[in-house]
Amino acid sequence: MAEREIIAAVGAGRMGRGMAVAFAYAGHPVHLIDAKPRTPEDAARLAQEAGAEIRATLGMMAGFGLLEETEIDEMAARVRYFSNDALETALAGVRVIFEGVPETMEAKTDAFARVCAVAAADAIIASTTSTILSNDLQPLVSHPERFLNAHWLNPAFLVPLVELSPGDATAPQTTAALKELLERIGKVPVICAASPGYIVPRIQILAMNEAARMVEEGVASAEDIDKATKYGFGFRFAVLGLLEFIDWGGGDILYYASRYMAGATGADRFKAPDIIEANMAEGRTGLRDGQGFLDYEGMDVAAYQRGRLDAFASMLRHLDKMPVKG
Repeated sequence: MAEREIIAAVGAGRMGRGMAVAFAYAGHPVHLIDAKPRTPEDAARLAQEAGAEIRATLGMMAGFGLLEETEIDEMAARVRYFSNDALETALAGVRVIFEGVPETMEAKTDAFARVCAVAAADAIIASTTSTILSNDLQPLVSHPERFLNAHWLNPAFLVPLVELSPGDATAPQTTAALKELLERIGKVPVICAASPGYIVPRIQILAMNEAARMVEEGVASAEDIDKATKYGFGFRFAVLGLLEFIDWGGGDILYYASRYMAGATGADRFKAPDIIEANMAEGRTGLRDGQGFLDYEGMDVAAYQRGRLDAFASMLRHLDKMPVKG
């Protein structure tokens, strides 16, 4: 097996440790680097704490059947901890660096300045910010063409998705290289513009606020809203993507439902975007037209639908919610 490249994680908190587990599991040596100056005693304490958490996480994964207990020592040994004052040593020869310091411009500015002072000029530098746009961080990095954002979802060692958001100055080969690396370790990277909320946070903030609003309005109990989310909303969207689901039922259904909801509630947030009406006008309502947000031309639609319904049945078995036979 070819030797895998070293991955550096600058910031030894939850995200850094989660990424360390993900890459160590996939066979990569990882340099987990503390981003804060500390006394030798505090640095040693943090190293012990990080090491213990990484071993505990690997142990938990073994309990899930994702690895053997006998593999824990080897995987944990792939992660080396470096204190803040050993940054130059930690980044020597490293070509992929993830930044995971607190979500403030002050912390990011300091981290990138220190990283860029000692890292190789061609090393990929990726922030893991969930709030700051890549275009706002890019000027903090020397050779900005090697910078982009890589938004992992917690827990990073389990959730497959990583949202890659290049900045305006990011070289296409930088994005392609990081995407290929993430795919090699089993992640599912997607690429999105430098836009507030990226993809998942932007969608989920609307859904979470609407759930909270329904509790506030007395529409249903928190327990029933969560049941509806798990066994209806989440159940369907674990199999079908949101845009795929629009095509599945028909964009016209969403259009008319949105008009009704906007009128009934008086809330503009329920109005459909212009693209829904444009798709209707152009005869792109989804599966029945062969075109929607996705392209179904030449597809065996019946086989596609059977496949998706089979996935729903698998979800029922997974959730132990199979229909009751009489």
